[in-house]
Amino acid sequence: MVARLMRRAVALGGLLTAAAVVARRTDERWARAEDPTRPEDYVVPNGEARVVTTDDGAELAVTIAGEGSTVVLSHCWTGAREVWAPVAHRLIRSGNMVVMYDQRGHGSSTVGSDGCTIARLGADLAAVLEQLDIRDAILAGHSMGSMTVLSLAAHHREVLVERARGLVLVSTAANGLGFGPIDRVLQKVIGASFIDPIVRSPIGPALVRATVGRRACRRHLVLTRDMLVACPPPVRAACLAAMQAMDLRPDLRGLDIPTTIVSGRFDLLTPPWLARQVSSCITGSTVVSVPGGGHMLVLEVPDQITGVIVAAVAVHEPVISLT
Repeated sequence: MVARLMRRAVALGGLLTAAAVVARRTDERWARAEDPTRPEDYVVPNGEARVVTTDDGAELAVTIAGEGSTVVLSHCWTGAREVWAPVAHRLIRSGNMVVMYDQRGHGSSTVGSDGCTIARLGADLAAVLEQLDIRDAILAGHSMGSMTVLSLAAHHREVLVERARGLVLVSTAANGLGFGPIDRVLQKVIGASFIDPIVRSPIGPALVRATVGRRACRRHLVLTRDMLVACPPPVRAACLAAMQAMDLRPDLRGLDIPTTIVSGRFDLLTPPWLARQVSSCITGSTVVSVPGGGHMLVLEVPDQITGVIVAAVAVHEPVISLT
């Protein structure tokens, strides 16, 4: 009996050692992967700091930087302004002004009394546009940020008509994120603080590996991991529940505004078929597929995302319909 237990212990120790070696080698490979962004461009650009206060008391932290045509950047679930920084720096160097803000409950922004719903996120974007008197802007969203833009279009069409002239939606969906009975389990797990030490541990980058495409860069995984654990657990759970329950399609029918939708072919979180469903709701919209891309395209292919936004800026006379 003792000998059998010792053999099992030795075998388990060998498996753990082998797993650690594989994890270390994988991490080293990710660290060697080419990063298209300079280290300094991962920092939010220097600019004017503003605070937008919503009608339910949330305070949204805003950065305005650069000069030229206006591009408003709305970030992903468990993200912050930093996730758009590589693209923002490129846009500024291309002669554009960027408006970046932390979604409610994320980064430096507070939640507000209405909590976190997709409708509320759209209302927050409307507040940013109106209080800063932004007009003739390109609205660009990534993941939940693109759902925020779609929520604005669905529920505040008059604000969209008055203040935007084009949309760029990256890694997007308008529905289809619910998984039935497993939804509540996912919400409880993602909203539990006990997962934070695990995600912060050396295996953290591996836990978020599915957020990127075929080629993983360690810096992208670490940034994604760090933003996840920086987001308060109740906010993570509430926003996840909101995305699982949403279906914006009925309120998007008839939307007519120049729109480019960018989808990673290897996106496991918002698969390409969801991007095509969004496109079917928006007259004349275009879907751009990134062959090896995953979900975090703003980090993976910032040059391509910047190019799509710059092209959208060049559209001078969009046709927008309220019908």
